[in-house]
Amino acid sequence: MVQLNSDLIAKSRTHFKKKRGLSLPDYLKTLTHLNFSHKNIEDIGDVSMCRNLTVLYLYDNQITNICNLGFASKLTHLHMQNNNIAHIDNLSNLQRLSKLYLSGNRITVVEGLEQLRELKELHLEDQKLAPGEKLLFDPRTLLSLAESLCVLDISNNNIDDISDLAVLREIQTFSAADNELHNMEELEDVFGFWPQLLQMDLRGNPASKKRKYRDRLIIACKSLEVLDERDISEVTRQFLINWKTSKEAKKKKHNTLMLPGPLSSDPFTNDFYTAQRPHPGHIYSHNMQRLKPQQSLSSTAIDPTDLS
Repeated sequence: MVQLNSDLIAKSRTHFKKKRGLSLPDYLKTLTHLNFSHKNIEDIGDVSMCRNLTVLYLYDNQITNICNLGFASKLTHLHMQNNNIAHIDNLSNLQRLSKLYLSGNRITVVEGLEQLRELKELHLEDQKLAPGEKLLFDPRTLLSLAESLCVLDISNNNIDDISDLAVLREIQTFSAADNELHNMEELEDVFGFWPQLLQMDLRGNPASKKRKYRDRLIIACKSLEVLDERDISEVTRQFLINWKTSKEAKKKKHNTLMLPGPLSSDPFTNDFYTAQRPHPGHIYSHNMQRLKPQQSLSSTAIDPTDLS
């Protein structure tokens, strides 16, 4: 099993050249960036001597667990995409972390990020999910990221509902392509809570094929500049806003004209002058008495003056 540890760092040609004149412990203390991608690493061992580490590249390995990183309190960027990680955990000490890359793993629940109050980017696209599974979100994690997260990528994860994400009000870039999002009203509601949203990608979702999809989202997202990799001009946005305003005004005017006048409390007026059908089986005379079943209108004269 290949393990990331001090010995592996020492054996690296790249690092061997840099540590001339320094003992290994002293050299490890100087490291701020560590790149061990594509090394078939399965486990993270003891690298706690790299206490000044700010950027760690471990993508394209065989790692199954995030562990032994509690020492890295200065870490700001963690790249662990394309491994075999199933759970997000053991990150609570990385309170300066601003960018976390976990795409291409086996994660089913986004959780364990409650202490990462400075996290700005979270990349979770293309999880290796079992048939029928979809990526889920722990509400506690979402609430903890509400004030910081600016970039979120959850593409290709069988997601059909993003209503829980409405709390992420600082989102500026959102990618959810190739999912199962279909409810336009839900999307408009969520995006209404994201006043900072600048770029969005929803290609490959059922919603993106619906009529007026692009127009509706441009209207709903007041600050959006790019939708599905196509720029939005201010002229287009203003035209759509004016069009919607005009349409709503016409609808309101039409509804006002169609409102019925005040109805009399007199049942005769309601039944005869407003063409409302009498209650089945009831035939009324001028003195408001219900006729017997065998009686008919022909046998009971109604004086027209009684209706005035």
